[in-house]
Amino acid sequence: MALSSCCSPNLPECHALSQKPSAENQSQERRTKSLSPQTLLIDADDTLWENNIYFERAIARFISFLNHHEFSPAQVRDVLNEVERECILKHGYGLHSFAHALVDTFERLRVQPVTPELHAQINGFAHTIADQPLENLPEVPETLGYLSGRHRLILMTKGALAEQSGKVERSGLKEYFAAVEIVAEKDTATYSWVVKKYRLERDSTWMVGNSPRSDINPALAAGLNAVFVPHGDTWILEHEEVNPAPAQQKLLIVGRFAELRNHF
Repeated sequence: MALSSCCSPNLPECHALSQKPSAENQSQERRTKSLSPQTLLIDADDTLWENNIYFERAIARFISFLNHHEFSPAQVRDVLNEVERECILKHGYGLHSFAHALVDTFERLRVQPVTPELHAQINGFAHTIADQPLENLPEVPETLGYLSGRHRLILMTKGALAEQSGKVERSGLKEYFAAVEIVAEKDTATYSWVVKKYRLERDSTWMVGNSPRSDINPALAAGLNAVFVPHGDTWILEHEEVNPAPAQQKLLIVGRFAELRNHF
């Protein structure tokens, strides 16, 4: 679940827009801001608020607790990543699936069976995440306030309905959005469904998020524009090379969420 600052080796200058905008980027910025009102589909976890850092801390405690004598921490993490992929197919996203992944990983790597006491202890690593206060990322409320006065904002997040709904309510950001969509998966078919549901024009609709796999690449494949906002702790299962924008579509890369005010 950890990521370098650029997320993709093909994007070594991913913060260029925030550092020294070129004449071409400045021209693009002026063109974007002069457009008619747009629709911005905006991701939630690790785009609007911190999320994956809490999972990373829980994983670190789990690996320390496992204290495997043959597998290194990195090897244990590789097993956990694979188990998480399997659990997503069975249980979807969220804490319930994560708890299953921890238990299943423990069972695969330990000789003795998981007793009820061990099971409760391992589940506790996952449940500590739910107790974390929700922390909005810097300047997110101010940026959403600015954007909502100019454009139509739709919050689009994936995961367990109750879990994600609770985050939205606790964030205090719901008022800035015309709608909230909580989906099971964010793929090309889901983006096409959202376009149809809200009667969106593809050329004036943007997906904003930190995940190449779930936010950027499938949105571009669905014919939308996209804004990539890298996060230094994006979940490893969301890592993917960022695809270039097809002809007639746009891809913006910004260093932080607040920079959206420079483009919209």
